Amino acid sequence: MSRLSKMQVQPFGALLRHWRRQRGWSQLELACQSEVSQRHISFLESGRSQPSRVMVLHLATVLAVPLRQQNVMLSGAGFAPIYSEHDLSAPELAPIQQAIVAMLRQQEPYPALVMDRYWTLLQANQGAQRLMGWLLGDRVIPLYTPECRQCKYCLSGKTNLCQAIRSTQGKGVMPDGTSRFSLNGEKIHHYMGTSTFANLTVLPEIAVAKIRDDAPLDKVCLIGCGVTTGVGAVINTAKVEPGSNVVVFGLGGIGLNVIQGARLVGANQIIGVDLNPAKRPLAEKFGMTHFINPNDVDDVVAAIIDLTDGGADYSFECIGNVNVMRQALECCHKGWGESVIIGVAGAGQEISTRPFQLVTGRVWRGTAFGGAKGRRDVPKIVDWYMDGKIDIDSLVTNIIPINRINEAFDLMHAGEAIRTVVTFGES
Repeated sequence: MSRLSKMQVQPFGALLRHWRRQRGWSQLELACQSEVSQRHISFLESGRSQPSRVMVLHLATVLAVPLRQQNVMLSGAGFAPIYSEHDLSAPELAPIQQAIVAMLRQQEPYPALVMDRYWTLLQANQGAQRLMGWLLGDRVIPLYTPECRQCKYCLSGKTNLCQAIRSTQGKGVMPDGTSRFSLNGEKIHHYMGTSTFANLTVLPEIAVAKIRDDAPLDKVCLIGCGVTTGVGAVINTAKVEPGSNVVVFGLGGIGLNVIQGARLVGANQIIGVDLNPAKRPLAEKFGMTHFINPNDVDDVVAAIIDLTDGGADYSFECIGNVNVMRQALECCHKGWGESVIIGVAGAGQEISTRPFQLVTGRVWRGTAFGGAKGRRDVPKIVDWYMDGKIDIDSLVTNIIPINRINEAFDLMHAGEAIRTVVTFGES
């Protein structure tokens, strides 16, 4: 049993006193490091005050108590996810006079935040507090595409592809080159810079968006990827104008958000293309006006050109199929039609078309995270959801505890789920 889990059978005050004495700290020293008042610490140790969940984990982090985690590890291509428990390591403690313990080591170039399974802030180092005014308990959404606002890419105003921590994120480590996760002393890599299959995670401050406190996290968590990618591709990347004719290839989670993005900006025809007719009702609920099943027509491109009187103003490929990417381009209107690739194709695959398609005015482009700058745009999209402008609830088709996560992957591969929310509760 880990030291943290013993809190279930021992008074927290006794444990806190034990942890503090193990480090050789007085109550005053703990107060300086944790920014919790000495009076409050005295009350906690005597049992006169009961701690919140955030306070328990905050003090455990400050005192460098190893925290056992629920976690899912992806062991390699073709392997099923492994459900496990592992350690979240606390760093070397900063000098007491710095008045804060940084989970991200002091020599790292970026401020750090520690979050729990509810995406609630547990710890912020001095830099994060100074720059952003983070408070314990702030609600956040992790960003796999950060926004430093200082690199060449951020300052260009032309892209959302911040490169500030790309080199280390791609290697599965923090900006200082280390991992915060381990299992039996062996390093576990971070995943996509967020590691949100763990119930505690550490991120650079530039990879976290602060959101409003009243947003339901089991819904707005989808804004961390699919919702922003789909809606953003329409608004940020393509900049679809009111009255445009839009075609969406693939009516999964991304495609549905492209559809509601098109509806949001006032598109005229919103045509959905999918091999599965069962997806039609939900797509219509999100704003689709016409549906084409490629199995029901001789030529998908010709059918779209006929339906739109010359071709789509904008098309979006949301599958990752290079053959469909070509169809998405060639169904666009001569002279101005634009096709946006959202789907991620297999490694090594290539796209092709006749150069004449581009010479005659069609545009082919791609997008990542919907062109959104996460720290700026994610809170705004949360507001849209809370104001009823976009639908997220209908996207959540399943809710599954993390110890049954393989079922969620099975549903995804079978095409039987739009989005499955994984929780850290019991089955």
